[in-house]
Amino acid sequence: MTKDQLRFDDRVAIVTGAGGGLGRAYALLLASRGAHVVVNDVDRKDDTGRTPAAAVAAEIAELGGSAVAHDGSIAEPSAGPAVVDTAMQAFGRVDIVVNNAGIVRDRSFGKMSDQDIKDVLDVHLHGTIGLTRAAWAVLRERQYGRVVMTTSVAGLWGNLGQANYSAAKAGLVGLGRTLAVEGARYGIRVNLISPGAATAMTSGMLPEHLHERMSPDRVAPMVAYLCHESCTLTGEILFAAAGRYARNLIIETAGYENPDATVEDIAAHLPDILDTTSWTVPAQAVQLPPG
Repeated sequence: MTKDQLRFDDRVAIVTGAGGGLGRAYALLLASRGAHVVVNDVDRKDDTGRTPAAAVAAEIAELGGSAVAHDGSIAEPSAGPAVVDTAMQAFGRVDIVVNNAGIVRDRSFGKMSDQDIKDVLDVHLHGTIGLTRAAWAVLRERQYGRVVMTTSVAGLWGNLGQANYSAAKAGLVGLGRTLAVEGARYGIRVNLISPGAATAMTSGMLPEHLHERMSPDRVAPMVAYLCHESCTLTGEILFAAAGRYARNLIIETAGYENPDATVEDIAAHLPDILDTTSWTVPAQAVQLPPG
């Protein structure tokens, strides 16, 4: 351990979808830095009879860390309170919530079924709302919290065949930025990660030669930073993929001003409206003092 290493000693973190891929990378990194981790994933046993969450919790324990498993889809209406209860029973508190669980049901919009839409919204959006709401009271009472939500390039910029997924991921941007405002007075910081990684959900879409370069381990440091007590960011959207880290922004151009504008005026001044030479970040995310 280096002298200036950012640690999570005695902090309690919940990570959803942590039985593999990105969630596993987050859970392992947080645990390696001293956090107690609640590993959540679906209740599906492998050939050894273990669930994905149990396997990762055992892996953490073998490495000298502290973790418990919570089996069950975060999409279930009772899942959020149940996961928080697991954390409270095992460790007596919650400090960090990483909403990572996700699925895809990709189809063109015209062929997308009601079930395709419901399944994706239930995991990404409703699951995140349910868990975060269940943890919110604990975080408020403690006057401290770090919450990470997962958006996507599909949610920010759109992607062919992912109307359901994109809608869920865009919804999380509004949720996360609103909770950043509401949580500020309680010492709760809420940020969003837009990750790119080769996982079970995405590896089939990525060329084989990119799998190592796009390891989940190269996203985990950004997420861990957002979970740390020294992080004062809130309401931000951060991108992480293949060792590149960046800030995503929602901007407003200087635009065109005319209180008496007609339809024809809009048409004539459309270049001014779209011009990105000058722009601002409305209601820009704030940096708050530590605490």
